[in-house]
Amino acid sequence: MTHKVIAGALVGLSLIGASANAAEPAEKPAITSSAELGMLFKTGNKKSADMKAGYDFKYEKDLWRSTLAFDLLIKKSDVKGDDDVVRFETSDQKWTLESKTNYTLDKAQKSYMYGNFDYEDSRTGNFKNQSSISAGWGREWYKTSIASFFADFGPGYKRDVLKETNEAKSAFIMQAQALYLRKINENVEFKQTLSAKYAPKSGENSKYTAESQITTKLIETLQLKFSFRVDHNTVVQSGVEKTETATAITLVYSF
Repeated sequence: MTHKVIAGALVGLSLIGASANAAEPAEKPAITSSAELGMLFKTGNKKSADMKAGYDFKYEKDLWRSTLAFDLLIKKSDVKGDDDVVRFETSDQKWTLESKTNYTLDKAQKSYMYGNFDYEDSRTGNFKNQSSISAGWGREWYKTSIASFFADFGPGYKRDVLKETNEAKSAFIMQAQALYLRKINENVEFKQTLSAKYAPKSGENSKYTAESQITTKLIETLQLKFSFRVDHNTVVQSGVEKTETATAITLVYSF
């Protein structure tokens, strides 16, 4: 009888231990990443093809948080050459690379120091490429169970290469960035980013960027993303638009 009681107690303890382990939340991985792809094909009187691809990488552990984002947009269409022959060629291509690292200074105040670098290369528009680097201070200004808001600012340096003349123009900038995240429901998330690279010297180009994203979870690792982006440069050459917009729908795979 005593043996049966002891055995029952051991089984009960093992079940309680297993239940406690199951209740413990899984540790969040330090590294997460995702890849996205979207395409549009058109045939008939004129052929065209558009492709948008991207890759996002994030590392978050202890006091460090680093992100790396790569985006590529390619457009191919029928182009008539000087010999009047129509060829299916790349008519537009743009890619961007952005990296940012935050180091938390005070967990209670949620403040951090940051370093940021970005580069953009484009076949069309006013600039052959644009790049900038900055460092500064920021904090998580607002956080609830469903939403959070980050903002930071600091001095930096910007370099623009003009397409027509290949001339490089450099400038001191003050950079401000903001990020707003909101979970609409269990499967839908909203993300808003804002970036301002302000060149205080008269006649120098300042750049402003805003992007809105809505992501819907289809299955555990696959999402559908709708994005709308606006880029505005204050100083461009005659005949070139200051503002460009891009709207995209892509599939995102997380791993």
